Parts: sequence; C-alpha cells; structure tokens
Amino acid sequence: MARSALTGTRVRERRLLIGMKQADLARAVGISPAYLNLIEHNRRRVGAELLAGLADALGVEEAALAEGAESALFEGLREAAAGMAGGEATPEVARIEEFVGRFPGWAALLAAVQARIGTLERTVEALNERMAHDPFLFASLHEVVSAVTSLRSTAAILAETEEIDPAWRARFHRNVYEDSVRLSEAAAALVAYLDATKESETGLSSPQEEVEAWLAKSAYHLAALERAHPPQADTLIAGVPELASGAARKLALAHIARYRTDAVALPLDGFRRALAEVGPDPAALAQATGAGLAQVFRRLAALPEGEGPPVGLVACDASGTLTFRRPAPGFALPRHGAACPLWPLYEALARPMVPIRAAVEMAGRVPQRFLTYAFSEPRHPGGFDGPQVVEAQMLILPAPEERGGERSIGPSCRICPRGGCVARREPSILAEEG
Repeated sequence: MARSALTGTRVRERRLLIGMKQADLARAVGISPAYLNLIEHNRRRVGAELLAGLADALGVEEAALAEGAESALFEGLREAAAGMAGGEATPEVARIEEFVGRFPGWAALLAAVQARIGTLERTVEALNERMAHDPFLFASLHEVVSAVTSLRSTAAILAETEEIDPAWRARFHRNVYEDSVRLSEAAAALVAYLDATKESETGLSSPQEEVEAWLAKSAYHLAALERAHPPQADTLIAGVPELASGAARKLALAHIARYRTDAVALPLDGFRRALAEVGPDPAALAQATGAGLAQVFRRLAALPEGEGPPVGLVACDASGTLTFRRPAPGFALPRHGAACPLWPLYEALARPMVPIRAAVEMAGRVPQRFLTYAFSEPRHPGGFDGPQVVEAQMLILPAPEERGGERSIGPSCRICPRGGCVARREPSILAEEG
C-alpha cells in the first residue's frame, strides 16, 4: 500500500480527534512516545506492520492513514504549478506534500482557486467554440445586424431629406416600425436562446445536446430497458424537461430503440459475468459473448454507474460529425464542429472493419493518458442498391500504468494548446506556439 509523507500528520489528526493521548497510542502499538512523536511530525516513515497497528488502535482503515484524502488536493496544486510553467515563479513541485502538511488551509485555498480558474477557462473555451460554430447563434446575430442596418438607412433618409412626398414618408415610417419589430423579436429570440437552460453556463443549443443531457441524468444507463418487458418508448421520454424539441425526442426514440436491441442481444447479467471474467478488453468481451465490437462498446458505456472502469464513448458518421458523445473524465469533447483529426476514431473511418487500439495523451495544462479502441462498420439500410452508411465508434478507457508510445491528440484545433501539430486546421485560441 502506498504511504505518503503525510501519514504521520493523519495519525496525529485522528488521535486528537478521538481524544487519545500520545503515550496511550504509543503503548498500544508497542513503540516509545518519542518515536511516535517523530512519526506524527513526518520525520519517520511508517512500515506496513506499524501502520496496521496504528489503524487498529485509532479505529480507522489503513488506507485512511496511508493515503488520506489529499490526492485531489495534490492534483489541484500540480495543475496550478503546471499553469505557472515558463513564468518568473518556479513552484517546487517536489515539495507539495510538505506544503500541504505545513499549510493545509493555504493549500486547500490555492487548489480551490485553481479549480475555479479551470472551470472558467472551460466555459470561455466552450463559448468561443459556440460563437465560432453555432449556426443558430450566427443566424440570430445576422438578423439583429440586418435589422439595425435597415433601421439606420431609413432613419438617415428621413433625417437628411427635407422634402419627402407624404406617401413616401408614410412608407418610410412603416419600414421603421416593421424593422423595429423585427429587431425586437430577433433580440428577444437571441436572449431566450442564450438563456434557454439553467443547467450549464453555455446552455443547450442542439437536439443532440438535449438528448445527451437527458442521458447524463441517468449516467447513460436506462434501467427500464434492461427488463424483460420494458415500458413503451414514448412513456420513457414523456415530460422529460431536457427533451424540449421535437427533433430531440426523435433522436431519443432512436437511441432507445438501439439501446433495447443491445440489451436483448447482450443481457446485463451475462455481460457482467463476462466483464468479471475477461475484464474491459472489448475484443475479449466480444469473443466471450459472441457480440460485435460496436455493440460491446455501447454496452460498456451503458453499465450502471459505479460498475466497471470510467468509460467514454464517441461516435461519428462518414462526414466526421460527432453523433454521440459520452465524455470520459479528463477527455475533452468539442460541442460544435469536428474534433481533433488525430483521434483514432477518424482513422477507423478509413479502415472499415479493422479494430484499432491506441494509447493517447490528451492535451491540456496537465496532459492525461487514455487507452482507446476504435472500430467502424458499414451498413446498407437501403439494400444493395442504396448508399453505404458508415459509423465509427471510439471507446475511451483509463490508460495502463506503463507509459510509452502515446499518440498526442487534442479536443479540437480551436481549443487545443498543443503547439507544432502537423494536423492543425486553424490557429488555437490557447496556442503556446512562439
């Protein structure tokens, strides 16, 4: 079991919390009070046997003393230090544990500020991407500008022309009125659109996002569809506030139909047994269950919350447009436009029916590693004489411990900070290039 340099601090905090004297704890574990004092001030490392004795005497799990609750705090401080890289100040990353031990309040404050900064940065990135790619927003702004321009032109004529025929003056007045109404309606629609939801700072802007918000509420697991006799699809989406548009409800019904097909082909209990036997390797699961890779991808991404590893899943059609997005922690997904062209997802499009396994490193202030599995397969819903329809899917899993050979990727060019990328389509708003 891993033991950090703060084990002694946690021993002392727990002892004081339960009101135990240092001498009593030392006697209980068979060491001298002086030695325990050194341990509590993090000046002596704690062996496995002594740790077990201390945990038993203090009435806590060994992990609570060995690992504590500082891991998230350490990650926040490392992210803050990474943000200062290259600046005038050079944080001593190797002394993070010492800093937390000596100044826990300041450490927690710094980590909280860094978390807030990260949240605001992601919001700005999402808003920038939305401004650049959202067609409804672009059309609404264009309508506002068009109405303002028309109003200004008509008002200029009325103000600068002294003699105007009464009939023409009446016509210009009517134009001013109609353009002002158009401007008012366009502005109201724009405000309503930007204020459409309280769920996020950027709002839902497409039917696909409405469906994803609905699925996210149930962690992408639809328990009712796992039953032998599920309810009607219409009843599952009736009155769902996230599915505000008719287009979103149609997409939701299509998702329910596919989900039910997968649940019948791969019943949850049997899939759980296979997962326990062979692990989350999609190829091994496909062989154990007799299902296709794409179906295994979707079942892994639809497991009940807390079962299996953290999973992400993205799908795209032959145009490269993302048609389904279940984010994995730390794996950034673009809301609009195409994703990073270096994703294995797009490589799979060019190699139908060929499974692709690739370790990747997602760009960010603190780059994160993942293991991805990508696969695409053609379908012929129109028969032999109809067009071929191709769908690619990419499963995202936590990376194994061993490093090496990772492919460097980003979310999308516009918000990717990675400099010198050979596949870049456009400059990044976060570019670190010189």
